[in-house]
Amino acid sequence: MSCHQIYHPNYESPSNSNCFQSDPPSLCSQPSFPSVPTLTSQVPHQEYLSNVHHHCLVTLKGHTSYISSLTFAGKFLFTGSSDREIRSWKRNPQSSDYQDLPHNVVTVGKGAVKSLVVLGDKLFSAHQDHKIRVWKIISDDPNHQKYTHLATLPTLGDRALKLLLPKNQVQIRRHKRCTWVHHVDTVSALALSMDETLLYSVSWDRTLKIWRTSDFKCLESVTNAHDDAINALALSNHGDVYTGSADKKIKVWNKKTGEKKHSVVATLEKHNSGVNALALSPDGSVLYSGASDRSIVVWKKASGSGMIVVGALRGHTKSILCLTVVSDLVCSGSADKTVRIWREFDGEFSCLAVLEGHTGPVKCLTGAVDDCNPSDTSYVLYSGSLDCDIKIWKVTVPLL
Repeated sequence: MSCHQIYHPNYESPSNSNCFQSDPPSLCSQPSFPSVPTLTSQVPHQEYLSNVHHHCLVTLKGHTSYISSLTFAGKFLFTGSSDREIRSWKRNPQSSDYQDLPHNVVTVGKGAVKSLVVLGDKLFSAHQDHKIRVWKIISDDPNHQKYTHLATLPTLGDRALKLLLPKNQVQIRRHKRCTWVHHVDTVSALALSMDETLLYSVSWDRTLKIWRTSDFKCLESVTNAHDDAINALALSNHGDVYTGSADKKIKVWNKKTGEKKHSVVATLEKHNSGVNALALSPDGSVLYSGASDRSIVVWKKASGSGMIVVGALRGHTKSILCLTVVSDLVCSGSADKTVRIWREFDGEFSCLAVLEGHTGPVKCLTGAVDDCNPSDTSYVLYSGSLDCDIKIWKVTVPLL
């Protein structure tokens, strides 16, 4: 089914050639590894699959470069792009009525937007210029929000205090030093702790940092957390922190009782190329990792903080760029321009649907359950692509 398109009145979506002339390294697909068994099987579930339905509700246009991050809170969807803009869009899942706001540009920053998270009336954004910015959401009108810049991390106060003591200086290049509270390369991902008191950030500078959300103070920095750029971050409800890197490794971090700093409790190695995406099941017992080897590896929790590989989901023909878990569905976006929807059946996974329509690699995903049919389960998925568009999809699956 063709998508209804919404165009922002002051912008034209550029051609594909202008939008993504050269692929970033994470888009370069590499051969899949044979050592992990495939978990996907469709044969026993053909009747079930025939009752799965999906269609594109709308395509949102306005950004002038690729979409790199998506999140939503309440009535609003927030999108971040390499055009340095953050935009907000009104959403109404009950009527599937999505529209762009008359003045939906939240801000134009100084660096490409890489990640977004919302905490109450605050929007945190991670940028390619090494900064994290905090925006206050002002909701005087329930149908229209305003935004003001609240802080840039690290804050001036945090930087000034650390400059006073030489021990707070770290070497970042041969002739350059800075305080440990600074990221010195692209901030690639953000995540909030379950109690929302801490913000975690990872960067291509190979560090993991922890910030206090009440006053934005940097509490901890793990230097050389990986051997290469860190691309992905996921937090469990039990305090485990997962980081995925271009060094092909996933590391599990935790702060043990009585300790002041996080330490590595496990290193997960199965991918044969850089890890681009991580996602956890709602209860934190299953980790999904996507990489440039075209596979999604499924890890299940063992004793302690250990994880064991149970298999891989295969079907994408190019690099896995993003993952999200919505209830019992696993959703993956790829450089092959598609979104795949997976569900587990008795230890095996079936690909319920392949969402086609983007003309560029799918860079980011998020979604939610949309309960409107008592006999089925409906989901709303949001996908952002290097084609500069955001697509909103309705997926309906029969109850198990």
